[in-house]
Amino acid sequence: MLSVSENQLIGTIPKEIGSLRNLTILSLSNNNLNGNIPSTLGEIESLQRLYLGGNNFHGSIPNEICLLSNLGELYAEQNELSGSIPSCIENLRGLQEMDLTHNKLAFIPSSLWNLETLRYLSLSFNSLGGSLDPNIRPSRVLEIMDLSWNQISGSIPRVIGSFQSLTSLNLSRNSFSGPIPNTMGNLITLDFLDLSHNNLSGQIPKSLEALSHIQYMNFSCNKLAGEIPNEGPFMNLTSRSFMENEAFCGNPILKVPPRASNSSKKSKIKINFRYILPVIALTLIFSIGVYIVKRNHGNNVQSQNLIDSYATTGHRMISYLELLRATDDFSEANLLGVGSCGSVYKGVLSDGTVVAVKVLNLQLEGAFRSFDVECKVLRTTRHRNLVGVITACSNPELRALVLHYMSNGSLEMWLYSHNSCLNLLQRIGIMIDVALALEYLYYGQLEPVVHCDLKPSNVLLDEDMVAHVADFGIAKILAENKTAIQTRTLGTIGYIAPEYGSEGRVSTNGDIYSYGVMLLETFTRKKPTDEMFSAEINLRQWVSASLPNKIMEIVDGGLLRMQNGSGMVTSQSILLAILELGLECTSDIPVERSDIKKEVGVQRVRMENLIAIVHFEIK
Repeated sequence: MLSVSENQLIGTIPKEIGSLRNLTILSLSNNNLNGNIPSTLGEIESLQRLYLGGNNFHGSIPNEICLLSNLGELYAEQNELSGSIPSCIENLRGLQEMDLTHNKLAFIPSSLWNLETLRYLSLSFNSLGGSLDPNIRPSRVLEIMDLSWNQISGSIPRVIGSFQSLTSLNLSRNSFSGPIPNTMGNLITLDFLDLSHNNLSGQIPKSLEALSHIQYMNFSCNKLAGEIPNEGPFMNLTSRSFMENEAFCGNPILKVPPRASNSSKKSKIKINFRYILPVIALTLIFSIGVYIVKRNHGNNVQSQNLIDSYATTGHRMISYLELLRATDDFSEANLLGVGSCGSVYKGVLSDGTVVAVKVLNLQLEGAFRSFDVECKVLRTTRHRNLVGVITACSNPELRALVLHYMSNGSLEMWLYSHNSCLNLLQRIGIMIDVALALEYLYYGQLEPVVHCDLKPSNVLLDEDMVAHVADFGIAKILAENKTAIQTRTLGTIGYIAPEYGSEGRVSTNGDIYSYGVMLLETFTRKKPTDEMFSAEINLRQWVSASLPNKIMEIVDGGLLRMQNGSGMVTSQSILLAILELGLECTSDIPVERSDIKKEVGVQRVRMENLIAIVHFEIK
């Protein structure tokens, strides 16, 4: 065995390595080696395991690799390899595991599917194109197949349903089209299925209801339509698995319309007019009302105008008395938390709806302005990763917002609770949700919104552990085509970007800095204000000095205990990528930080792909 992984080696692999004829294991992973993979590797006939991942190898995979008849494991992930996987790959008759992720490979030879002993195949994050051969040979032993993040087109072969040992199938982020084969219902051992972000059409086959072991399914971002199956594993799915498709119907819990009856289809025109006419009338009433208000009440208080607007946008108004009843006179037993501008209480409305009531502290300087800003932001934004507003209440004694109740508390509570611990999959999912919220705030409307106070206590979790960004009390709304404004209102120490304190300059770059701090905190469980940090070293510098070799020393110990020793190599590479993103987002120079539309968009989908990997490492 020759193992020199993670030693910061540079240069190329010498051709003379082929003289090590009796070598069974060669591990060169996670160094800085470059150049081509030497063809002389094919001369090591006794080689059983070859690990070349995490280097800078380029060029094609040499055909001579196919001479390694005893090879059982081939790992060459995270390099710059290009061209095709050698068509002679079928000669590796004992190959059980192959990982070529994060390269530039362009083609899958049909001979690959002749590997009868292959159990693990990961080719994600390449440039693989073309279509899958509809007559590929089904495997009886392949357990994990990951072809995500490529450019594969055409239909999903029906023969995929004959891969009888598959436990994980990830075909997401490709260009697959046509229907989902109903033969997939034969994959009874499957517990992970991701078909998201393709061009699949038609209905989800009811045969998938037979997948009794499934724990994760994702059909989002396709062109699927029709009724969503409602038995078997579909009973435990949320709307997240079906978002951004054509025209689903089914269980209202999934946030899709109920199945339409024949009579409802016939009355489609009537239904349209039933909704259109009130909207037209409401618009006219609103326009007339605005005119009257402007003419006769031009000096009204701005916050009252904002509150009144809820009545014209479908939100029912709520009285002070009803809020008192809902919160048991704002009982301390119902107090959920205290923020910079007020307190939040749990309440139950008269119709049984459980809500969170945010009550403004009117004694604080700037309290009314904070309330006005939050009203305006929440009134004009709608996104699944923002805390939704139900209604508002405004009178001389009270300013309150009634918000959707988040039953699982805040990210801060989960990070620092002694009774709870988030696993790797959950932490990644939460940070994806926050990134999605930011992307919407900056690019989902004409006037970008800068949150200005991103931190774990302002990230709330619903019953499905989906994250929602909250508390827009000091948010800034940028005028169209304006990238920054000045402010004297600062966020929370430790999370605010350096330019906030020195220049008072608010821009989306400041939120990205806060997002980066949250990333580092979420995976190290160290607050930026922890007593271990000082003027000499902060959270960012501590993490930077520990990467890559000491990464497992700074990661949250509770997270490592949950890993239970399994999949630690994969987990380490995942954590390294996440912490490096955190460092990139927290650069002291704003222009060096990731652009949210380009970088967070890329990192968001990178993290989504990691969920598939983590799922198998942590279970």
